[in-house]
Amino acid sequence: MAYQIVVCGSLVPDPLQTLEPVSTPNGPGLKNETMLPSVLDPWAACALYEAAHLAESVAGSKVYLVSLGPKAKLQQLMMSVAQKVPFELVAVDGSASGFTDAALVAEALAGAIQSIPGLDKNNLLVFGGCASASRDAGVTLQLVCERLGIRDFFMGVDEFKVNADGSFSVLERMEGGCYQTSTCKGAPAVIGWATGSLPEPPNNPRVGMANMRLVMPALMKAKPAPQIGVGGIAYAAAEVPAQKRDTRVVKDMSTDDIAKEIVEWLGK
Repeated sequence: MAYQIVVCGSLVPDPLQTLEPVSTPNGPGLKNETMLPSVLDPWAACALYEAAHLAESVAGSKVYLVSLGPKAKLQQLMMSVAQKVPFELVAVDGSASGFTDAALVAEALAGAIQSIPGLDKNNLLVFGGCASASRDAGVTLQLVCERLGIRDFFMGVDEFKVNADGSFSVLERMEGGCYQTSTCKGAPAVIGWATGSLPEPPNNPRVGMANMRLVMPALMKAKPAPQIGVGGIAYAAAEVPAQKRDTRVVKDMSTDDIAKEIVEWLGK
């Protein structure tokens, strides 16, 4: 059975940059946010690579990348992402701020997925990251699942295997370093990926050129989502966590004393 694999993933500020929260007329934001270089969200990137691997192993499958963000920044991001794996972009022109309301974001993503021409829910797999480096509300993907009317939802997935009878097995992370294995008869399903097991693919200019032929028209047709914002959320304050480092050098200290001191420090 061929799958239609939709990956939800957008841009986040490059983690190597210094991020400083500021107040804006539309609520909290980042200082010079429009000027910050962006990368594809790391967890969404894992989902995209896993989707491409699955599409390659199941004949006839196709990957879509549904991305919500400012069109200009999405265009810059696609110049690098498009060289990784084959996909078709579905762009939504809206805020990529980390302070947006998860319900509004999920509504826009679900609407974009439903607008994909020829979408067949019986063959639909929705991939995304189990977390985000920007808007990590922890509920966005589940809200997308609910809006699409899909019942099977898995979070913190590290492995997805298609069985010979068309069913698939999912390996989910659980508490205490344990895993839970689940088996589904088939699509549709929503998968929130952890880190998976695949490395980042090398750049492939040929794949990039093929993708960019579809990326530019997709960006031109991107539907605006002006409703994306903080919604009814009220932020009292937003600030970078203070860094605290107490260092001292002690010689000839036993391991038991070191361990005891660490436990006492953690208790404080």
